[in-house]
Amino acid sequence: MKHFLSCDWGTSSLRLRLADTGDGKILAEARSGDGIAQTFEQWQQSGLPDDKKVGFYLKVIDRQIRELESETRQSLNGLPVVLSGMASSSIGFIELPYTSMPFRTGGGEMTTAQVAANRVFEHDVLVISGARTTDDVMRGEETQLIGSIERGRMVKNELFIFPGTHAKHILVKNNQAIAVKSFMTGEVFALLAQNSILKNSVESGSFDAAVFKQGLKAAAAGNLLNLIFKVRTNSLFEVCSGNENYHYLSGLLIGAEIKDLASADAEALNLVCGNDLRIPYQIALEEMAPDKKLLIFSPGDADEATVKGQLIIAKQLKIWS
Repeated sequence: MKHFLSCDWGTSSLRLRLADTGDGKILAEARSGDGIAQTFEQWQQSGLPDDKKVGFYLKVIDRQIRELESETRQSLNGLPVVLSGMASSSIGFIELPYTSMPFRTGGGEMTTAQVAANRVFEHDVLVISGARTTDDVMRGEETQLIGSIERGRMVKNELFIFPGTHAKHILVKNNQAIAVKSFMTGEVFALLAQNSILKNSVESGSFDAAVFKQGLKAAAAGNLLNLIFKVRTNSLFEVCSGNENYHYLSGLLIGAEIKDLASADAEALNLVCGNDLRIPYQIALEEMAPDKKLLIFSPGDADEATVKGQLIIAKQLKIWS
């Protein structure tokens, strides 16, 4: 088998990639807004019996496969699908228990399930579950972490940072993922910017590094709940434009997330994210944890990490030689 289909199914989006089974190289990609939350809502409204749930969800993936076929102008029938993210959650199509932490980053300890191909969905499916500690969880980042660590590399004591709606900080010691902390940075930003009294005080625009750094500095020294209201007064007193306020608020929230990393029990910080968040997080880490060694993944490497992690786990199960 030369190729497989990598599916990263998050809460708000679905990413399907055609990838090489040898090295995980991404050959083509299709994205949609058909996230697990939306799909679950549609399932609840469908009125279909429970035994139709798996097929209902797989039809969503099938639509993306057809789009990918159109883009690549080749048939993808029969290619296996490896799926990570929220599909194994309580709102997914097959709920799996979490892998308990600590776990080795070689991929052989992950909880998985397989769904055999049938006449409706002609693809074998491997579903990878998430991981948990006694008080925190992740689904998707555990696979991305596995793909982020180059084979043969010994990670003695490093923190891996995955920004997003619910940012994750994963501590790896001696190639074992031993702890994870979740931060609702992206979700809180969206709630404040779109649904709070601040919504008329912020406006998305070109990144303003200077104002962003002001937000970082304020977050390091002050109380976040008090500082957030300053976004309102900045607007009332015409201190900041909507765009400046937008990036000041971003600085406040990202600063609140990472302000303790300067004293974190980790020899190095690894920033693994796409292009949208790389610059603000890089600036924040350089400003707030200047004495820590900082390793920054390129957006391409961050994207490929999920695919490579899925491939490593699949090979551990001897799905492919």
